[in-house]
Amino acid sequence: MHEFVANKKLLVIGYVWPEPKSSAAGSRMLQLIDVFLSENYDVTFASPCAKTDNAFHLNAIGVSQQTIALNNSSFDAFIKTLNPSAVLFDRFMMEEQFGWRVAEQCPKAVRILDTEDLHFLRKGRQQAFKVGKSFNKTHLFSDIAKREIASIYRCDLSLIISKAEMEILANTFKVDKSLLLYLPFMIDDILEIDFAKFPKFEERNHFVTIGNFLHEPNYNAVYI
Repeated sequence: MHEFVANKKLLVIGYVWPEPKSSAAGSRMLQLIDVFLSENYDVTFASPCAKTDNAFHLNAIGVSQQTIALNNSSFDAFIKTLNPSAVLFDRFMMEEQFGWRVAEQCPKAVRILDTEDLHFLRKGRQQAFKVGKSFNKTHLFSDIAKREIASIYRCDLSLIISKAEMEILANTFKVDKSLLLYLPFMIDDILEIDFAKFPKFEERNHFVTIGNFLHEPNYNAVYI
């Protein structure tokens, strides 16, 4: 049974440095960090990825930053010294790379996986589109699914952003619900008085999408 220590520390291992103005994933990560900061955690963000000019200035909100290396024992010394009470993995790829090192050096740390989206679901939809078929459950069974679900089982808790993904994990793959937490985007509700000011559907025209098309299904949606 994991226990949080009095001096609460969170280590976030990021796939990339958060860019809330460039991607939904960046906004999501900052939402999660804000939750831990509000609970008085000392937060450190570490990533092996190169930082771009669009990266959020984490130090401005009191988050420490650390560059880490893949397949390098220097991470062992770093995390052992930091001794976090919780570690948040940004997508299953980071858990694959660093999870076993976390388990060895800080076995009492709670391990949390932020799935962002279920990557095997995303890949399955992409494959169905490429072959011109309607998506169905057979497209879920893949090597990526094996890897991602294995990562979920290695962690104490996985954050799931949609109810559809919760249903797939619980019903199709029989993942115990105690390992999953449904956590959609943490944004303020639109007030009824503001909603009433929006133009009705019949008054609207055309289509707008926001994104960089690096995620192929987003490109496919516009292409259709």
